[in-house]
Amino acid sequence: MTTHETLEAKVDRLFAEWDKPDSPGAALAVTRDDEVIYKRGYGTANLEYDIPITTATIFDIASVSKQFAAFAIATLAHDGKLSLDDDIRTYLPDVPDFGNTITIRHLLHHTSGLRDWVQSLVIAGVAMEDVISFKHILKMVRHQKTLNFEPGSEFLYSNTGYNLLAEIVETVTGDSFREWTDTHIFKPLAMTNSHFHDDHQMILKNRAYSYQAVKNGGFKHAVNNTTALGSSSLCSTVEDLAKWILNFDNTQIGEHTVIEQMHQRGVLNNGEQIDYAFGLNIGEYRGLQTVGHSGSWRGFRSHLIRFPDQKFGVVILCNLDTFNPLHLTEKVADLYLADALAPVETSEPEKTAEPTEETKSETLAPEQLTEFEGDYYTEELGTTYTIRVRGDQLVAQHRRHDDILLTYADGHFLGDAWFFPEIDFTRDDAGQITGFRLIGNRVRNLHFEKKTC
Repeated sequence: MTTHETLEAKVDRLFAEWDKPDSPGAALAVTRDDEVIYKRGYGTANLEYDIPITTATIFDIASVSKQFAAFAIATLAHDGKLSLDDDIRTYLPDVPDFGNTITIRHLLHHTSGLRDWVQSLVIAGVAMEDVISFKHILKMVRHQKTLNFEPGSEFLYSNTGYNLLAEIVETVTGDSFREWTDTHIFKPLAMTNSHFHDDHQMILKNRAYSYQAVKNGGFKHAVNNTTALGSSSLCSTVEDLAKWILNFDNTQIGEHTVIEQMHQRGVLNNGEQIDYAFGLNIGEYRGLQTVGHSGSWRGFRSHLIRFPDQKFGVVILCNLDTFNPLHLTEKVADLYLADALAPVETSEPEKTAEPTEETKSETLAPEQLTEFEGDYYTEELGTTYTIRVRGDQLVAQHRRHDDILLTYADGHFLGDAWFFPEIDFTRDDAGQITGFRLIGNRVRNLHFEKKTC
């Protein structure tokens, strides 16, 4: 007799490799129409005490948090307490005047040009396991000297912008961001295990610890001491987030106009529409419209996706850095929406390019590299890097980082650290080195000045 595997068993099989007592894992909730149709926990929330993950386990959902900050702003705009086109300095006068107006709308769509605090603070010597508080992030913004680009001219993901949105909520309402979201989102939706974590020392029961995979097949604790309100740091469960997913259709909180506005994609100065709306990415999967967002911080990985036309949603929260929840939400959708999804496109294998003669970059002799040696200071982040010659290469040294190797290529130097990808030395009219600009990723043209003896 042939036994047919249930849909739920097929879903469970997707998580089988983590569903064991000696592995971090995940929690899942699936919604359809007006109800949760499946939920399950897999693996372990705390490896030291063998505590299993359940659907009531609390995770830091990282950047999935952004849609809640966006909802707060959209609600305040609907209530006439602010305008999305207001200059942010109307509410945050201690943000520097960069010569270009940054609006609330720019923050929502990641088009502000503000540097991302993650890369900025690491450049400054902050380690990811350090205490990184909301106040630290706001201080960093107050010291920023220039923008990455003119506001509205391009999209560049910036956590910093969403931290400022949280601060605007506090300024406009007089409540803390945690208080406002508790009162206007979590309590009305009975999301009883959700809150913006504004105290890294707070005891939180049923919390999942975050883990990183190590080479021997084991795991290590990825310490999380961050309270990045607005951009991250929402502690929640899949049970609570399922209620949030359902609210997009049944609208227990928020007017229909607020929900509609949250789906409005950003538009650049040149008229180009981007995929990012209000803390939500508007996309497509196998022919169906999707609305979702991913999150990644320390060992936490999260993804929340909705298929609005099918009134179907999936949320996956996990506590291991090698987890890919986006891939798994799509695999879950493959099972439940099999009849609605377009066939998987098979792509032609890429042709191997004909080998071409390699162009060899110019190399500099050690005696040529010595002119770059010295101490370089950035007032913006209050930190110093020392450039030294080691053998036939330059290294950038910082008291809180491993040495960064700098390789010469096409007139500038490439660093081997993700937060220090490229530097371009600057010279005065006499040709003397005066400093360098750090370029790349979410921080551009950060100026370092060479110290003189």
